[in-house]
Amino acid sequence: MSNIDWDKYSFLLSAKNRRKVLFALDEPKIPTELASMLGVNLSHVSRSLAELSDKGIVECLTPKSRVGKLYRRTKFGDEMAAYLKNRK
Repeated sequence: MSNIDWDKYSFLLSAKNRRKVLFALDEPKIPTELASMLGVNLSHVSRSLAELSDKGIVECLTPKSRVGKLYRRTKFGDEMAAYLKNRK
């Protein structure tokens, strides 16, 4: 990633649940699936997804659905996930 968006990078570093959700979205998933696999309360997952979506890091594939919305990482989200994994 040549041009890092430092504000978004800091945004991801500042919350463990956001990073967990980002890393778990290696393929499209619904919030209940994420909550179950991460052992995190559904409300925390939903809030993280909304925050990540607002920043363009993840996107909802089924925005018209009332339940079971499907989310995935954007291309930028994939780049951020790779960068975060490689920084260790």
